[in-house]
Parts: sequence; C-alpha cells; structure tokens
Amino acid sequence: MSEQELQNELRLEREKTRSIQEIAQAIGSTLDLNELLHLIVAKITELMRAERTTLYVMDEGGEELWTKVLQADELREIRLQLGQGIAGWVAKTGEPVNIADAYEDERFSSATDSKSGYRTRSILCTPMKDNLGRIIGVLQVLNKREGIFTDEDQVLLEAMASQAGIAIENSKLYLSVVRKNQELLETQQTLQRRMGERELLLDVEREINAAGSVDELLELVLHSAAALIGAEAASILIQEEHSDRMLFRGVMGERSHVVRKLSVKLGEGIAGWVAERGVPALVDDPAADERHNTNLAERVGFHPRNLICVPLVGGTFRGAIELLNKIEKDRFDEGDLKLLTLIAGRVSQAIRLARIKDKRLQESRLAAVGQMVSGVLHDLRTPMTIISGYAQLMAQSDDEKTRDEFAARILRQFSVLSSMTREVLAFAQGKSRVLLRKVFMHKFLEEITEALQHEFAGKKIELVVDGRYRGAAQFDETKLRRLFHNIGRNAAQAMKDGGTFTVTVDRVADDLELTFTDTGQGIPQELEGRLFEVFASAGKPEGTGLGLAIVKKIVDEHGGTIDYESTPGAGTTFTVKIPIVAGQKKEGAPEGQANAA
Repeated sequence: MSEQELQNELRLEREKTRSIQEIAQAIGSTLDLNELLHLIVAKITELMRAERTTLYVMDEGGEELWTKVLQADELREIRLQLGQGIAGWVAKTGEPVNIADAYEDERFSSATDSKSGYRTRSILCTPMKDNLGRIIGVLQVLNKREGIFTDEDQVLLEAMASQAGIAIENSKLYLSVVRKNQELLETQQTLQRRMGERELLLDVEREINAAGSVDELLELVLHSAAALIGAEAASILIQEEHSDRMLFRGVMGERSHVVRKLSVKLGEGIAGWVAERGVPALVDDPAADERHNTNLAERVGFHPRNLICVPLVGGTFRGAIELLNKIEKDRFDEGDLKLLTLIAGRVSQAIRLARIKDKRLQESRLAAVGQMVSGVLHDLRTPMTIISGYAQLMAQSDDEKTRDEFAARILRQFSVLSSMTREVLAFAQGKSRVLLRKVFMHKFLEEITEALQHEFAGKKIELVVDGRYRGAAQFDETKLRRLFHNIGRNAAQAMKDGGTFTVTVDRVADDLELTFTDTGQGIPQELEGRLFEVFASAGKPEGTGLGLAIVKKIVDEHGGTIDYESTPGAGTTFTVKIPIVAGQKKEGAPEGQANAA
C-alpha cells in the first residue's frame, strides 16, 4: 500500500472517530425524541457515507415500526408492520442485514421507491436494543456512495445502533417522567380546583342556611359568586309567577339601584334567552351578540365588555344568574362557567325548597284558619243560645227595667261574637295573640254560671260552681269563657241521662287552678292519647271533635297546662292551671304563647 493510500486510510479513520464523537455528543445533547432521531440520522449518514439513513422506533404494542422522514420539504410519517420489508424483517428476527442489491432480495418492498421515485441499491440494516436486550427499533442506511457496505460498516453501524438504543430509552424514560409529572401536576391542579369548588359550595350552603329570606339569600350568593369568579357586576333574574316577565331579584355593581327597578320579558336579552332555553351562555363581546338587549344597556347606562350567564331551573320557575366584566382578564372561561353552574344548581334548589315551604306554610295557615273558623262556629252556639233565650224573655216581659237588663246581657253576648270574629281575622293576618287583662273572678264566675245554666237548660244537669278564689287574675276573658263553655258542653254530651257538673276555681301558689268534674261515662278508650287532637270524637252524634282541641289551644296560649283523670262509667275531671300573673309560663307549657296587654 502506497504512502498516499495510507494517508487516505488514516484520514478516513480520523473522520470516523470524529463522527463517532459527534454522534455521542449529539446523543447526550438532547432528550427530545424527535430532535434526537434527527441528530442520529444526520450523523450516521455522514459517518457511513450513505445517501440516506432511517431510524425506525418500535411502538408501545410491539406490533409496528414508525419513523418521520422529510420528503419534498414535507415531514411525513412512515409506518411498517412487524415483518414488513427489510426493516420489518430485522425488527421481527433481531438479525442484521447487509444487501448489495435490494431488488434481488425478496424481502425488499419497492412500494416506497415507486411512490418517491428514489432508487434503492444497497441496504445495511441492524436492530436497536435496550439494556435488557429487547428490540426497540431498527437503524437502516441506504446506498453506499462508493461501492457497497462492508463488514466493517456493519460492525460500526451495530455500535451506533447500540448507542442510539440507549439514547432512545433515556429519552423515553425522560418523557415518561415528564408525562407523569405533568399528570401529577394536572391532578394536583384538579384537586385544588375541586377543593375550591367544594369550599365555594360550602360557603353557598352556609349562606343559604343563614339567609332569612329568598331575597337575602340571592344577595349573599351573588356577592360570593362575583368575588370568587372575579366580576365587576352581577344580577339574578327570576320569573314572576303566572307571568312572562323576570324581575331583578339580586343586583350587584355599578348602577345597581337603577337595575333593581327594571324587569325583562322571558326570552329578552341574553339572560332572558338563557332562562327560556335553560342553556348557559359565555359571551366575549355582548355588543356584537344579536341576543344582547341594547335598549336595556342604554337605559341603565352600563355596557358590559363580556359576560357569563347560566340558567336557574326550579320546575315551577325559570331564571338566570349573570356575571359581567371579568376582572384582571379579558374574558370568562370554561372554568368560570363550571363554577357558576355549580352555584346556580344549588341556588335553584334553595329557591325551589323555599317556594315549597312557603306554599306549605300558606296551606297550613289556610287549614288553621279553617279549623279556627270551625271552632268559632262551634262556639257560636253558646252566645246565640243565650241571645235567643233573653230575646224571648224580653218579648214576654213588660217591665222596662227587666227588659233593659236582658238587652244589656244580649249586647254582652254580641261583644263575645265580635271578639271571636276579630280573633279569626287576626289569625288569618298572622297577628293572633292573647289579649291579657285584669279580670275579677267573682264577676267572671257570675257570668260563666249564668251562661252554663243556659247551656244545661232542659238537660237534667246540676251545676255546682265553687269559687274558692274570687280575687283578680290576668287572662284573655273571651278565650277563657270559651274554655268553660267547651268543657261544659263536652260534659253535657257525656251525661246524656243527667248528672252533676262541678266547677272549682282556686289559687295554688302562683297559679289559677280550674277543676271541671262531671259524672258522665268517662273518656272512651279509643280516644286515650289523642283527646286534644283536632276532630277527635267518639260516639257523640253532635260532637265535632273541636271542643277539647280548642281548650288545649287556649291553655297553651296562656302558658298553662291541662290534665285529666277519667274512670269508665264514673266521670272525668279536667284540671287547668294558668299563671295568675301574665308572662309566668308553666313548666311543660309551649314557648312563646303568653302575651301581656
């Protein structure tokens, strides 16, 4: 070998050494897989003195090879099934291939050449393996510029494939760690967002529980939502019952005092559109949106830059909650929409429950008014009987003084009727109360005795009134008179064949104690435990089941107690205790019933 040839050989070896060093540097310079493949391919093409180099990577499933090549200034992805073509065969068998003439090898597929117009002559292809010896890809070089690929080229390519395999594994590991870290970060952010949403819903729940009315609830929720999501202004619109208009039930922000006085039709404006269709809206430029209510904006003097609006849906009503002008950003986003939707759902539920509660309260009040009217009608019989009796006596008497006395007694019974009427009206208006006043028992017992005598007229019932305490006490005279009449009437119904009804009035410590004893048949067993319930009655043709329920209510209103003892066939005794001085609630009596006047 001549000196020139030796120098050329030495130069080539130096170039190979330099290229190998450059490839090693390239492999260590990046962990980006696409950039890494590009560097390896460029350096190997130069080192192997080949026209082209292709590096195929095995997919995760181990069934396919893929690579990206630049063809006609376009980056295209090539995929080969395991066993397809020379590269596929090498990946499947793990054996290197050195082919002098590709078209003479039956494993070669000329389809790529046909599409690209490129002519493949010689091929050198070797597998890439990881540190466990698993095939992770294929390194393939095409068309040696000078002659064909040699055994030395094959050894060198196998060495390069080993380095490339390690580099690719490191890149995949790095990308896997980055991906896991990204997933962890996203999970953490999701958790933080959900914790924030949870805290928000807890705040909303606390505000719902703390609010004394629906309007107060809406104002509290509106301020919380605007502060959390970051909005300059906000409003809540709710459809009026039996109407196609929506009222601004909650307003926050500039010009809110003007907005509170306005209303919009269902379907009018973006909020009306959202309420009517039950679909949220995220609008970056309201002025350019055909749904935007320009007239309302002009009236109010407020032109929103952007807005977000979600529906309030409650079955029996429709509405919307709207936030305007995102703070610190130029638009509301999907995260804001999700949060506002969560708030709207809870607010809708609270409004729906409040309406159900109000409806039930109205129904309960109507039922109570009905029961009270029934009670009044029940008790009207006593004053009407007395009025009738004295009217007949007046008609039979020629003595003017006697007639005046009867007239006074009739007028007194009309006063009782008037008091009953006022009681029903006051209750219907939510103003029912006990009118406590100072009453002298001796005079009260005289009137009660006279009234009960009329009640028992013609019934073979002996009335005994024992007024042991004849001083003063504080109570609602009209109501207590009804108590006496109802217990007396109940006793008369229990003594169909006659008997004795004894009333004892005494003072025990600070209580006025009223005892009512009859000699009737006693309380039927089926009424035990529910004697004071409304409409509780047994075996009384004229009974309504209201008398003792009214008695219990009157006792409760005075802050007192009522007990009874009954023996079948031997009669019943009721004992009522109420404070002599107004406001002294008896132990066991309901709260808040006694009121001083």
